[in-house]
Amino acid sequence: MKHHINILRFVQIAKNLHTGGKMKEKNKIRGKKARASGARFELRVRKDLESKGWVVDKWSNNVELPILKYELKGQYLETDFKFAKLIPAKRKYNGPGRPMAIGTGFPDFIVFKIGAQLTQSFNNNFSIQTGTFIAGVEAKSNGYLDKVEKEKCKWLLSNNKFSKILIASKGKKRGEIIYKEFKK
Repeated sequence: MKHHINILRFVQIAKNLHTGGKMKEKNKIRGKKARASGARFELRVRKDLESKGWVVDKWSNNVELPILKYELKGQYLETDFKFAKLIPAKRKYNGPGRPMAIGTGFPDFIVFKIGAQLTQSFNNNFSIQTGTFIAGVEAKSNGYLDKVEKEKCKWLLSNNKFSKILIASKGKKRGEIIYKEFKK
């Protein structure tokens, strides 16, 4: 009887190991689909901005944040921006025989428009501003930035690299794109 239980246990362990390989393969496929979906959404955002009259270019720089963190009673404070700097984005290796990805900067796009812009103040007065308007656009299908991306946005805005940073996300309707301004 004891021998029979050990054999059943061995069969159960073998099944678990076998399904682990399938899960790894499923995760690879899921990752490929997610990256492809993100690239398609980025392209859709670019076409949408161009159709609205913005000049769009891929942003090829990134913010290098220091790894210094200050901990106070278990709470992390903000990163010290004194040592942060803007650097060229590193190219991404995609494997042998495939071209390297060049545009891996943050945010995804730099957009600008020359002309007039209608703005609304706090007391509902409208005014027209003329000039060049420059903004950064990050395409996120779910609309949420992670902690590092939020810190990069804060640094870009506080150092006047962009006047605004817009987060492009998918809307409720199919094909709808919503732009939200990042607030410090």
